[in-house]
Amino acid sequence: MKRIALTLASVLALFHTIRADEPRPPIFADRTDVGSVLHPGSTKFDAAEQSYTLTGSGANMWFATDAFHFAWTKASGDLSLAATVGFAGKGVDPHRKACLMIRQSLDADSAYVDAAIHGDGLTSLQFRDVKGANTHEVQANVSAPKRVRLTKRGKYTTLDFAGDDGKFQFSGAATKIEFTEPFYLGLGVCSHNANVVETAVFEKIELISPLPAAIGKPTLYSTLETQSLASTDRRVVYVTPTRIEAPNWLRDGKTLLYNSGGRIHTIPATGGTPTVLDTGFAIRCNNDHGLSPDGKMLAISDHSQGQQKSLIYTLPITGGTPKLITPVGPSYWHGWSPDGQTLAYCAERNGEFDIYTIPASGGAETRLTTAKGLDDGPEYSPDARFIYFNSTRTGLMQIWRMKADGSEQEPVTTDEQNNWFPHLSPDGKTMVFLTYDKDVTGHPENKDVQLRRMNLATKKIDVLARLFGGQGTINVPCFSPDGKKIAFVTYQLVP
Repeated sequence: MKRIALTLASVLALFHTIRADEPRPPIFADRTDVGSVLHPGSTKFDAAEQSYTLTGSGANMWFATDAFHFAWTKASGDLSLAATVGFAGKGVDPHRKACLMIRQSLDADSAYVDAAIHGDGLTSLQFRDVKGANTHEVQANVSAPKRVRLTKRGKYTTLDFAGDDGKFQFSGAATKIEFTEPFYLGLGVCSHNANVVETAVFEKIELISPLPAAIGKPTLYSTLETQSLASTDRRVVYVTPTRIEAPNWLRDGKTLLYNSGGRIHTIPATGGTPTVLDTGFAIRCNNDHGLSPDGKMLAISDHSQGQQKSLIYTLPITGGTPKLITPVGPSYWHGWSPDGQTLAYCAERNGEFDIYTIPASGGAETRLTTAKGLDDGPEYSPDARFIYFNSTRTGLMQIWRMKADGSEQEPVTTDEQNNWFPHLSPDGKTMVFLTYDKDVTGHPENKDVQLRRMNLATKKIDVLARLFGGQGTINVPCFSPDGKKIAFVTYQLVP
C-alpha cells in the first residue's frame, strides 16, 4: 500500500472545509515503528471520538536509541499538543510509556522531546537534545495527571498537566532543544519489554498550531529542582509563579532551603509546602546564604538595616535573631570553612569586589584577592586546602582557586565562556558551576545557561543541563550531604 503523509498545515486546512457534523480527518495520518521492534505496531483512529489507540512493543525509549510505535505528521513553528492518556489493561512493565512527542527524524537515535506517561504513573519530560546523545528527563511532581500538554515555544518545550477541572498548569519541567523545521509531531507507545505488546489510548486530542501571539507581560515561573549526579535525571520539587533562588541542602539530606521575597524558606526535598524560617529583623535576604559544616548555623546576607547594603549575619538553623558578622557592606556570603571557624565572602571595598575571609564569630576581615576586576563566589574545598572562586582578571569570567591563605592563585577553567559559582562535592572530586555564553556580562537573570560538571582529577567537563536561568539558579553551595544530588532553580516566562 502506498503511504501518504499529510503535513500539519494540510490537515488544518481541511478542518476549515468540513462541516461541523462531518467526521474530521486524522491529525496523525501516518505511522511507523521507530527503531528495532519484535512486534509491528498499529494505530487506530476513531473519527467520532477523535481518539487514537496505539499498540506497540519496543525495548525502551532511553539512552541513545529508541524502539516504539509512532503516529505522526510533519509540523513547523510553535504549537501545543494535549491529550487525555491511558493504558489498556494492567500491563507487564511499570515503565511502559505513552507519549506526546516532537521528533527531529524517524531515526532511532533522533533528537526529540516528549511528555511521557509511564505505566506506574510517573510523568516526565524526556528529551535527547542532539542526535545520538543519551536521553534525559525532568520528572514532574505529580503522578498520572488527567491530561498532559506538550508546548513548544521558540527554543524551549514545556510539560503542562490538568486535573479533573481541565485547567492546565505548568509542571515546572522544561528543556531547551532547537529543532530544524519541519519536524515530526505525534503520539507514541513503548512496551519497555521487547517481547511484549502494550496499548495506549489518546483521547480528546487538542492541537493548537500555530500558537497565538503572546499578549501582555508573561508570568515568571520558578522551578526548584534536584538532579542525580549519577543518572543526570532531574526532578521537580516545587514550582511557583514567583521568583525563588539559590537552594541549599540541610544536613538531614531531606530538606531544602531557598530565598524568596526577602525571606528564607524551607521545603521537603521530595516536595510539599514551603515554610518561612524566622530570621528576625532580616527580611531582605538575598541569594547568598548557607549552612555551617555541623548544620547548626545559617549564614545569610541581608540588606534591611542601616544603609541597606548587604551585610552577613549568622543565626541558628532553627531560626532566631541574626548576629552581625560583617559591619561593613556590601558583603555577600559564599563559603564556610570545613572546621566551621571562618566565613568566605565577596565584598566591595573602595570600588573593587574581592574575596575576603572573617572569623565566623566576627572580627577583622582579611582580603585574599587584589587583582583588578570582579572576584566572586568563594567556596572552600572539603579538605580546607583551597578556596575556589570566579574571576574576570583575564577577560572572561573563569573559575580559579587559591590556597586558603590567598596564595598561589591559579585558573581552573580557561575556555571561551563565562563561568560562575564553583561548588565542590563533599568528597572534593567534582565541581559544578554555572556557564553563560561568551557575550554575557555579569550574572543576569533570564538567560540561556548551562550547568556544567568538572572532574577535578582529569579536568574533563560535561554538561549536566541546558536551561533558562542565571542569577538565582545556583549561587550558593548546592550539593546534598551525601554528594549524590545537586539542587538548583530554573525559570520560564510563560505567556
